[in-house]
Amino acid sequence: MKQHAQNLLMIQPVRFTFNEQTADSNSFQQAQAAKSETQELALVEFTNFVSVLRANGVSVLVVNDTPEPHTPDSIFPNNWLGMLHDGTVVLFPMQAPNRRAERRQDIIDTLSTAFTVNKVVDYSPYELQSKYLEGTGSMVLDRQNKICYACVSPRTDIDLVNRFCNDFQYKPILFNATDRNGNPIYHTNVVMCVGSQFMVVCLECVSNETDRKRIVNATKKAIVEISQAQLEHFAGNMLEVVNDKGETLLVMSQQAYNSLRATQVAQLSMFAKIVTAPLDTIESNGGGSARCMMAEIFLPTRV
Repeated sequence: MKQHAQNLLMIQPVRFTFNEQTADSNSFQQAQAAKSETQELALVEFTNFVSVLRANGVSVLVVNDTPEPHTPDSIFPNNWLGMLHDGTVVLFPMQAPNRRAERRQDIIDTLSTAFTVNKVVDYSPYELQSKYLEGTGSMVLDRQNKICYACVSPRTDIDLVNRFCNDFQYKPILFNATDRNGNPIYHTNVVMCVGSQFMVVCLECVSNETDRKRIVNATKKAIVEISQAQLEHFAGNMLEVVNDKGETLLVMSQQAYNSLRATQVAQLSMFAKIVTAPLDTIESNGGGSARCMMAEIFLPTRV
């Protein structure tokens, strides 16, 4: 099974703003730009990011968000939607009520015109039990070795991680990760990234030694360790993809790249070509970065 996808889904924002409903559990959010400017600035960043990806040979399917209902975080589709190699679409339960409206049947219908959708697995009813699992934000998947890494948080329920792993034959590696103030880090994909030959991970935010050993010992891939300060610049929020020439790319924001040491850049460059784009407005208001904006399409392509 391939680790990286050849096709990506991205949602073009129409009313992107700082989301007050997610801020309590996401310490990366900062309401910096005036709300009247946020959408305009975010759209410029989004459009440029898509252009950079396509210029590097990455296939990107762009779907526009809708003005109503207001979904300020629709730019992060990987939290509600998963697309697997066998044609399964997975719908995930979201903590913030205004994020639940991001789940759109018309997006699945659009996908099904170019890709094979064999079935839909819907975990969203768990929202009624206040249990959440926000897709590949909550879980970082080593697809090659069927390992699921997940840091426990208000958005990542232990029972649901185990349910997903049981349903799709993954081995769960659960751990706790905290920010400088001791608060649970909201999503695993800001702590770590797993590529086909490497793992980027911030072990500094994993205080329990047993948890750290469990993460390190689970993989035979090269480990590139980042610091808490680099994590705060979204250096853990990367994604490995493949382009139309079969080349492996490692996508991250400009802020994340700028935080890396020369030795880290050199090590990562051994495994993939690094591709960057500035995402400052999206990062500060949304509390997510490049990886969060890309939903991997592993669905089989229609012939």
